[in-house]
Amino acid sequence: MQQYISQLNEAQQEPVLQKDGPMIIIAGAGSGKTRVLTVRIAYLMSLGVDAFSILALTFTNKAAREMKKRIGDIVGAAEAKNLWMGTFHSVFARILRSEADKLGFPSNFTIYDTQDSVRLISAIIKEMQLDKDVYKPKQILGRISSYKNSLITVKAYFNNPELQEADAMSKKPRLGEIYQNYVERCFKSGAMDFDDLLLKTNELLNRFPDVLANYQERFRYILVDEYQDTNHSQYLI
Repeated sequence: MQQYISQLNEAQQEPVLQKDGPMIIIAGAGSGKTRVLTVRIAYLMSLGVDAFSILALTFTNKAAREMKKRIGDIVGAAEAKNLWMGTFHSVFARILRSEADKLGFPSNFTIYDTQDSVRLISAIIKEMQLDKDVYKPKQILGRISSYKNSLITVKAYFNNPELQEADAMSKKPRLGEIYQNYVERCFKSGAMDFDDLLLKTNELLNRFPDVLANYQERFRYILVDEYQDTNHSQYLI
């Protein structure tokens, strides 16, 4: 382990060697932040921290795979594979699959990609006999996505006159109905879209304190790569 630490400069070694307590690393592109994160996780494991109690959130799945491989090179692949490491979406999908029944979803729920979502919204717009030149499916999905990432559920939307007025001003007074139909249809199909992976994780942790306590107890070390790019929903989790 020491040989990997000695390859880091003094500023990089400092966060690697701080075992406990909060910290934030601010450094420019190409200055070795990911390397610091990798060596820090390996160092924690070398001190006897269980891999199952480390949660590492990365910006891409590719970054997660590369980091896991590098950590495996230091501490052994068998140990590294027990790490909870991946993007916000992939890690939260894993949590939701374990807890889906609490939210009324099957554990093998489908995850809709953008194409699936656009297709469903197009069908809803057609069924509601709305003008697809005004209610453009991709734009509608973008709007619904921004609601979900701000934790605005259908119920919250209909309790917010300002949002409804803004949609009416942009000549889309029935956007709330589309949102409601979309959410209901996804639920009936046992499906979540990418934004639901964040929204439903927030719902799960807020509605079920015992589930929250379980994951708080499990993850003793939480490391977030590219923390400055988290949205409101990710930040709250």
